Amino acid sequence: MTDLPATTDRKLGLVIDLDTCVGCHACVIACKGWNTEAYGAPLSDDDPYGAAPEGAFLNRVHSYEVTPETGPAQLVHFPKSCLHCEDAPCVTVCPTGASYKRSEDGIVLVNESACIGCGLCAWACPYGARELDPSEHVMKKCTLCVDRIYNENLPEEDREPACVRTCPAGARHFGDFADPESNVSQLVAERGGIELMPEQGTKPVNRYLPPRPKDQIDVLAPLLEPVAQDARGFLGWLDRTLERL
Repeated sequence: MTDLPATTDRKLGLVIDLDTCVGCHACVIACKGWNTEAYGAPLSDDDPYGAAPEGAFLNRVHSYEVTPETGPAQLVHFPKSCLHCEDAPCVTVCPTGASYKRSEDGIVLVNESACIGCGLCAWACPYGARELDPSEHVMKKCTLCVDRIYNENLPEEDREPACVRTCPAGARHFGDFADPESNVSQLVAERGGIELMPEQGTKPVNRYLPPRPKDQIDVLAPLLEPVAQDARGFLGWLDRTLERL
C-alpha cells in the first residue's frame, strides 16, 4: 500500500468550463496522441477498424441533455479524466505501491513497471478515471502531461497539458490551486467552480464551471413580408415565361 503525502507544495489541476465546451473531442485526440508517443507505455489500439475494437483513453467526453426547471433543454458536454484527488483512494489501495501522489505538485501517477494490473485502483476510483490497457496490462490514467509541463525544451506556451493546449473553445484551464492568485483559483472563485461528487470525500483537485443560464426567446420572429407583389424586369419576364410552360 502507498501512503498519501500529508501536504503538497502545489496543487496542479484543471478547471473545465462546461459552458464553453462544445464536445468536439479535440482534447481526447490530443491526449491520446501525446500519451501514445511520449510518457510511459503507448496507449493501445487493438483492431481499431475491426468488429471488436479495443483500446485505452485517458480522457473522454460524455454528452447529456439537461432539462432545467425553467427554460429550454440544454446539451451539456462533460469531459472526464483523473481529478488528482487530495485523498486519492486509488493510491491507498494499491498493493504494490505503483500508484502514488507526488508531494511536490499533487499529481497522481502510476509506476507502470510496478503495476500488476490487478484493477484495485479502478474499483476504488469513484469517477471511473482508471483504465486497464488491454495490450500492456497495466493501469493508465491522466498524468497532467507531467512530461510536458516541466519540459524546458518546449516553448513556454506549450508547457501545459495537451488537452488544454489544443482546446479550440478555451474550455480547459491548467494551474496551481494552492495559489489563490492563479488563473484556475480565480476562475473557481468568480464562477462558483464545483468539485465532482464531494460526498465521496476524495477532495478532487479539478473543478468544473457550471453552464450559465441560456437566453430564452418568448416570441418568435414574425415572417418577412414579400419585397414586391409583382416581379418586374428580367425576373418578371422569367416568372411569366415559366408560368406558361
